[in-house]
Amino acid sequence: MITSDVENFPGFKEGIQGPDLMHEMKKQAERFGTKIIDKNVTGVDFSKKIAKIYVGQTEYQSYTVIIATGASAKWLGIDSETKLLGKGISSCATCDGYFFKEKDIIVVGGGDSAMEEALFLTKFVKSIKIIVRKDKVRASAIMAKRADKSPKIEFLYNLEVKEFIGENSVEGVKILNNKTNKESELKIQGAFIAIGHKPNTELFKNQLEMDKHGYIIRKSFSHTSVPNVFVAGDVHDTRYRQAITAAAYGCEAALDAMRYLEENGVEVDVSANSYGQA
Repeated sequence: MITSDVENFPGFKEGIQGPDLMHEMKKQAERFGTKIIDKNVTGVDFSKKIAKIYVGQTEYQSYTVIIATGASAKWLGIDSETKLLGKGISSCATCDGYFFKEKDIIVVGGGDSAMEEALFLTKFVKSIKIIVRKDKVRASAIMAKRADKSPKIEFLYNLEVKEFIGENSVEGVKILNNKTNKESELKIQGAFIAIGHKPNTELFKNQLEMDKHGYIIRKSFSHTSVPNVFVAGDVHDTRYRQAITAAAYGCEAALDAMRYLEENGVEVDVSANSYGQA
């Protein structure tokens, strides 16, 4: 939804707009009889063999559930960031890196994610300044060393982003030194926010097994800790976080769900006009 040009999804030689890709996927699913309900789920109950999903006061029941709620990038939470999102501000180097060819940019963050983003971006950009809030990075020693060795990367410590400058694109950034309390400006043409991701799993607390960061744990293939609940995409994937890998995980989950239904004696009709009618 927040990616303008998608260049790393197969089948689109000229790329495709993020919302357009989603629209095409939706239409394709509907062609096979899928019913799409555009409402937010407010609660779930996976304690019985028949799963219950709540949308306000409405209750839906299902033999199987596939969770594909994804993960959300953590943002700085400043107004100018929201205003320029997709106009020079991104949270995905592999998605958007090419569009910053030969530009001066910043990467905000001090963990492994920030180092990975910066190292990937060195393939395209002119220069990178990594803005670190503390007096040292919290990334692993090997990742920090790799970044430090790059001639394109410079570390700036004890700094916090206060505001991005620009109307229709990023032209600069105001930063605050949290040691001296002095503000300064940098001229840049792009910014990558790499302060982590948060899986969208609040709904499933005390229902499914998760790791310490809230990502749903896959027991085997796409199976979760509940036999009839399956998981796909960034809601469990802490490594790749790409649209194409999420799509592949979705295929796994669909096949595993069908197999579960068949093994438990639930008839599945996969004809073109009644797909998904189990």
